[in-house]
Amino acid sequence: MPIYNAPNKDIQFVLHDLLKVSEQDIPGFEDLDRDFTNAVVEEAGKVATEVLHPLNIVGDTEGCVMENGVVRTPTGFKEAFAQMKDGGWTAMDCDPEYGGQGLPYVMHTAAQETFVSSNMAFQMYQGLTHGAYSAIYAHGSDEQKQKFLPKMVSCEWTGTMNLTEPHCGTDLGLMRTKAVPQDNGSYKISGQKIFISAGEHDMADNIIHLVLAKIQGGPEGIKGVSLFIVPKFLVNDDGSLGARNGATCGKIEEKMGIHGNSTCVMNYDEAEGYLIGEEHKGMRAMFTMMNEARLGVGLQGYAQAESAYQNAVAYANDRLQGRDVTGAKNPDGPADPLIVHPDIRRNLMDQKSFVEGARAFTFWGAYLIDRAHKNQDAEADGLISLMTPVIKGFLTDKGFEYATAAQQVYGGHGYIEEWGMSQYARDARIAMIYEGANGVQALDLVGRKLAQDGGKHVMAFFDMVKTFIKENEGNEALNKEFLTPLKAASKDLQAAGMYFMQNATKPNNALSGSYDFMHMMGHVCLGLMWARMAKAAMEALEKGASDTEFYETKIATGRYYMARQLPATAMHLSRINTGGDTIMALEAASF
Repeated sequence: MPIYNAPNKDIQFVLHDLLKVSEQDIPGFEDLDRDFTNAVVEEAGKVATEVLHPLNIVGDTEGCVMENGVVRTPTGFKEAFAQMKDGGWTAMDCDPEYGGQGLPYVMHTAAQETFVSSNMAFQMYQGLTHGAYSAIYAHGSDEQKQKFLPKMVSCEWTGTMNLTEPHCGTDLGLMRTKAVPQDNGSYKISGQKIFISAGEHDMADNIIHLVLAKIQGGPEGIKGVSLFIVPKFLVNDDGSLGARNGATCGKIEEKMGIHGNSTCVMNYDEAEGYLIGEEHKGMRAMFTMMNEARLGVGLQGYAQAESAYQNAVAYANDRLQGRDVTGAKNPDGPADPLIVHPDIRRNLMDQKSFVEGARAFTFWGAYLIDRAHKNQDAEADGLISLMTPVIKGFLTDKGFEYATAAQQVYGGHGYIEEWGMSQYARDARIAMIYEGANGVQALDLVGRKLAQDGGKHVMAFFDMVKTFIKENEGNEALNKEFLTPLKAASKDLQAAGMYFMQNATKPNNALSGSYDFMHMMGHVCLGLMWARMAKAAMEALEKGASDTEFYETKIATGRYYMARQLPATAMHLSRINTGGDTIMALEAASF
């Protein structure tokens, strides 16, 4: 059976050595001393390891079953969900006015990593609820907040997001779900939505669906889309549950992975719904949910890679295969362990350096969200808007790549279900697709985010990298092994941006290079994170930190990323500079 141990020490390193959370001028951060965060992270890790992880294979093998319109979750899920609710894990960063604990979002992110790594399909039930909570919290009326949020915070009621329809995915302007106004101020919602995660299940008393629909007579296309609260059961004025609404599950999708999560076709037959925000402004409200979800999906990418990596390391140390070319390391045994071989080391170092860099990148993104929301910091808000498609797209691409790389360490056993490694690859694969397929993330980055506010935010990022390099040039070890490759990679990224500007009249040139640019930017972001982490580790050693091995390992891992991974920016730049002619050369009929 696969193993999982929460990487508490690495999480604490990012929170305190890198982000220095307790020293920040963000409300609530002053309480995040090491003792407090360690207590939270350790307890979350214990829940992940002891409660959620044993159910991961159960969810994969049993899946969800629909009987007479009722969806049954896998054995043990209902009891585990009750434990999550009782422990307050569903309410960590929610507003205390509605029963939340009011902790910073970065702490929510730290706990979520352990939950996702241990059981991604299970965690989606509360993850979607948190996103729905955030959308209602940001855009709902006071009456809607009071009516729905307290029980969503506690996860007595869960939430969903309903966008996709059978005939349209990303192009939401094509949707057909309609909303008909009623005399009492509500709307009748009719239509079908597909791929609805946690759309129906047996773990909550009610399910609050957030549904995109078009009000009759509204503008065409995306400008005519509105967002509605559509509960599974209607809610009476006193908060009790009323009649069953016209929102039903038509079927459960049979999927490649995340079998423990009920992915549903949802049918709305004149279901009663309530407008969130203004008419025809639904995308503004839905993006509150989607942007949070995209950071969460980026986390899913590296969190699955973390679990797969832990198992690959254990197997590489245990499995005897061949001899070390420099001399036997296990002379009393028939062979040496796999981990002595350079190609296995390369594989494991690729995984390790990515996961630790990705964790830092994602936590930094969560920190920016806290700064934007709690300090009303427009620069932080612009920066996280720029980084969101990179976090989602790059981290999920690489997360899947390294989940399969971990599977490769097992050789033939990695392909056998008994060993559990294929689940990590199958579960990780969806993260590249949902919440906006990664090609769409790349188009969003290049087509919208680079030019946002006149290019202000991407220039601020370049200045951030440049300032860090300049401020630390006097550190010889950091300069040679971290700053020099970071500078080269940043110049590649800037050159790619310049190419897009020079080819603004030829949009296919820019869009043909968008995927490469997303990966370039991802590498530069992880390069910046590794340079910062290396500096933090060096400072800890200079101050006489007792755990010298931990900090030396951190520096060595960062050194590997800078030497072996970051140079990929040159390859991506070369591809971008070829333009779009070779990509667009064939007629459609020639494919």
